[in-house]
Amino acid sequence: MVSDLHIEVAARLRRVGQRYTSKRRAIVEIVSAAPQPLSIPDILLERPNLAQSSAYRNLAVLEQARVIRRIVTGEDFARFELAEDLSEHHHHLVCTTCGNVQDVLLPTTFERRMEGALTQAASSAGFNPTTHRVDVIGTCRDCV
Repeated sequence: MVSDLHIEVAARLRRVGQRYTSKRRAIVEIVSAAPQPLSIPDILLERPNLAQSSAYRNLAVLEQARVIRRIVTGEDFARFELAEDLSEHHHHLVCTTCGNVQDVLLPTTFERRMEGALTQAASSAGFNPTTHRVDVIGTCRDCV
């Protein structure tokens, strides 16, 4: 539910000493409604009256509060999406040429097997995992 999202975002921002301003709310609404991670120009297209510097500042605060997750797609590209615990578990296909990022949901049975294998590998290394994420890096069909 959308109001639950905003309640959780406000709480996370309070925990890092920040307020849930109208600009931050607008960014959260834009990112949560998007079918894939967005670049800053994508966000600015949705909210043209938002200054680019303000978008950068507010995204940094939202990232610090663990509301927004940054996906670095190459030297010149970054995309933003809601933190996974505010949305759903998924992975990404990342194009290193154009920076496009596409969400990928894996079948539950495969996800469980992968989780088991990753947990076992981490455990063997004395590491205690809490979650995982997989980004497949390559070239999208538009850039081939």
